[in-house]
Amino acid sequence: MSAAEFRRARMVRFSDCDPAGIVFYPQYFVMLNGLVEDWVSEGLGIDYHALIAERRIGLPTVRLEADFRAVSRMGDHVMLGLSVERLGSRSLALALRCFDPASDELRMQLKQVLVTTSLESHRAVEIPDDLRAAVLRGFAPAA
Repeated sequence: MSAAEFRRARMVRFSDCDPAGIVFYPQYFVMLNGLVEDWVSEGLGIDYHALIAERRIGLPTVRLEADFRAVSRMGDHVMLGLSVERLGSRSLALALRCFDPASDELRMQLKQVLVTTSLESHRAVEIPDDLRAAVLRGFAPAA
């Protein structure tokens, strides 16, 4: 695991749920994508919008592995967590999870690999120096 976990509290909303009243599984991907954006902007101190729109650096997902352990229902207060498992030259592997903040019950977990790309050529590029330095400063994977 990494040196630190970036966390964000979230309430499960009506729009997250299916007719059974539980989180419709693709909504976890939406929630966790929002967590990645918050982590870049707030946890790393790099403006996510500027990274994409001005610097034209993308962070597309190239691998996802998800495990669903327990249901989340509308109105539940959950915690989303992100840690860095690996920092490569052009990619990073993240461990993300949704859990109950009171009991620590795991609702779902995700392993995700992001690749830094040029949004002009859509080819992988080296992780920008400021992004790499920010990850190493606060979220470097344990050796």
